[in-house]
Amino acid sequence: NGSLYLTLQGFYNIFSAENTIALDFLGLSSLFGINLQVPIYVNVFAESLQIALISTLVCLLLGYPAAYILAKRSQQRRGGSNFLLFLFVMPMWMNALLRTYAWLALLEPTGIINSLLGYIGLGPFQFLYNDFGVGLGMVYNYLPFMVLPIHSVLVKISSSLVEAAEDLGADRVQTFRRVIFPLSLPGIISGINMVFMPAMTTFLIPDLLGGGRYLLIGNAIERQFMISRDMTTGSALSIVLLVFVLASMRVLTRYEKESSEGGMLL
Repeated sequence: NGSLYLTLQGFYNIFSAENTIALDFLGLSSLFGINLQVPIYVNVFAESLQIALISTLVCLLLGYPAAYILAKRSQQRRGGSNFLLFLFVMPMWMNALLRTYAWLALLEPTGIINSLLGYIGLGPFQFLYNDFGVGLGMVYNYLPFMVLPIHSVLVKISSSLVEAAEDLGADRVQTFRRVIFPLSLPGIISGINMVFMPAMTTFLIPDLLGGGRYLLIGNAIERQFMISRDMTTGSALSIVLLVFVLASMRVLTRYEKESSEGGMLL
C-alpha cells in the first residue's frame, strides 16, 4: 500500500496543474497562435519528443544516402567501400562520453570551429547550450545506428530486380521508388528504432552540450534521483518513459515485420 501511494503521488507530481508552462511542440503553438498551458513535466516530455524526432529525421536524411552509396560500392566491388563503412562504425567503438567531450572542444566560443571561422571574418557563433548543439551531438552519436541497418538491407537487394525494372522501361527514379525503397523499408524502420529510442532517453548529451540548462526527460529523471532525491517523482517519470518507449518499439516492430513481408512478396 505504501509503495502504491508513493507511485500515485509521483504521478500526481508529474501531471499536477499547479505549475504550468506554455507548450510549443514543433512550433505549432506559435504557428497557430495557441497558448496551451500544460504541467512542466508534460512540456519536458514534449521537448524530448521534439528533439528526438528531429534528430531521427536528420539521421535518416543523412544516413540513407550514405548507406545507399556504400551498398552500391560494395555490390560493384569497388575498392574503399569497406574502409568507408569502417569510418562510420569506428565512432561506435569509442566511449560516448569521450565523443561528446570532443564536440565541446570543437564547438565552444574559443574552439577549433569558431577559430577557423574567425580567420575568414565570421563568428564567433554560439553552437553550444542550444537546440543546435544538442541536436548535433545526437546526430553524430546515433548516425551509425541508422546507416548500418539500412546498408545491411540495401546490400542484399538482388541486382537482377533492378535490371528487371530497367528492362521493363523504368528509369532510375522509378526503379528507386518502386523497387529499392520499398525493399529497404525494414532497414529504415530498424534504423529509426535504433536512433529514436536512445535520442528520446539520453541525458548525457543534453547535460554536456546543453550546459546543464537543457532539460529533457532523461535529465529530469536523473535530477530527481541524483539531486532532488525525489524518488517518487523520478520513479513515476521512469514508468511513463518506459511505457512510451515500449509502445513505440511495439509499433515500429510491427511495421518492420509488415514491410519485411511486403518485401518478400515483391
